[in-house]
Amino acid sequence: MGMLADRYPDDRERGNAMALALGGMALGLLIGPPFGGIMYQFVGKASPFLILAMLALIDGLLQLLVLQPSVSKEETEAAPLKDLISDPYIILAAASITIANMGMGILEPSLPLYMMDTMHASKWEQGAAFLPASISYLIGTNIFGPLGHRIGRWLATMIGLIAISISLFSISSAKSLQQLILPNGVIGFAIGMVDSSIMPMLGYLVDIRHSSVYGGVYAIGDVAFCAGFILGPVLSSSIGKWLGFKWLVTITAAVCLLFSPSMLLLRKPPVRNEDQVSVILARVTYLDFFLKLLLHESTVRYVNYTNEETSEEESDSKKVPQQTMVP
Repeated sequence: MGMLADRYPDDRERGNAMALALGGMALGLLIGPPFGGIMYQFVGKASPFLILAMLALIDGLLQLLVLQPSVSKEETEAAPLKDLISDPYIILAAASITIANMGMGILEPSLPLYMMDTMHASKWEQGAAFLPASISYLIGTNIFGPLGHRIGRWLATMIGLIAISISLFSISSAKSLQQLILPNGVIGFAIGMVDSSIMPMLGYLVDIRHSSVYGGVYAIGDVAFCAGFILGPVLSSSIGKWLGFKWLVTITAAVCLLFSPSMLLLRKPPVRNEDQVSVILARVTYLDFFLKLLLHESTVRYVNYTNEETSEEESDSKKVPQQTMVP
């Protein structure tokens, strides 16, 4: 994400690129649960882990060969991690990632157990229950990458948190696999809204409040994402054990709903680094100008300008020959 944020300084293009990157993670979420359930039931419990280990090794080797990563010194000095952690707006954005993904984090260990007790679901059905969430997450990230820039990333995040809370309330009353399809689909779509909106927002916050070096802020974003899937199982084992599955998802839904209005604070975050903003605008303007030259837009506009005459130009052209005829 830090590499994409550095490559795309424009907020709209950055959101589109990060939406595609999150779509890759969505494919993993899409394939993972049904793949694990089917391999566990029909091949063996060690088979999915061995296959994933082999694929991870192949992927790492391909990245070394194709991307050829190297260490280079940045011209701009990075903001200290302490400053980023103490920035309330960055912490607020990171907290929204944690709370949104905590909704799925509590479902992954507890929903299969709930399905076994109430629906007598088989192992492949337990994995297939997460399939609607994975598909809708893929759709949500690709839609709200560009759309979040138009309607406001803070608004897309707030709507996503509210949708997560409504979905969790619905899951607590589901009695069959069919009744889980719609709420799981909505929760996946809503988490996609939050992730694809907040990830570009983190880069924007660093641009206007610190320096445009993105490694630290996206490290915070990754920690926030992982924290959601750490707190989820922890809360699932503790609250679910004492209060049950219904109270577990109800409390999590209430947390998402109560946290959602805080996104209003991200509507217009104050600018702290005016010089950095001017540099970013200059970079974006230069890129736009370069693209226009490639697309020959400057030539088209010149032709249109020379072929179109305003009323003032027509009146001036009429006055010129009259003045030349006067002796």
